[in-house]
Amino acid sequence: MSQTRYTKDHEYIRVDGDIAIVGITDYAQSQLGDVVFVELPEAGVTLEQGAQAAVVESVKAASEVYAPVAGEVVAVNAELEGAPALVNEDAAGKGWFLKLRVSDATQLDALMDEAAYAAFVKSCC
Repeated sequence: MSQTRYTKDHEYIRVDGDIAIVGITDYAQSQLGDVVFVELPEAGVTLEQGAQAAVVESVKAASEVYAPVAGEVVAVNAELEGAPALVNEDAAGKGWFLKLRVSDATQLDALMDEAAYAAFVKSCC
């Protein structure tokens, strides 16, 4: 069973077993505007929780994407290189950035569930 958690930096992490898909939320992509470039990490890289995992550039700004939890990058979404607009079209689906092998599942406990994230966006943004 997969579970989705969210960060205050508007990343999502969808965990299924010890593998997690990481991307930016629909709210984040809507604030960025048209995404024109995505820089992804290399597979095999180990990321610490909170470390820069990727960069997303839009017509408005460039933003870092941070690792919601620590882990090893096991795959990246190579489709984004040729079609970065997938982030705008389907941020939580085809617009994912990377897959991590989670090294410390307890770090997920500090992240928000969907209801808490929705309340956070409503109050902060």
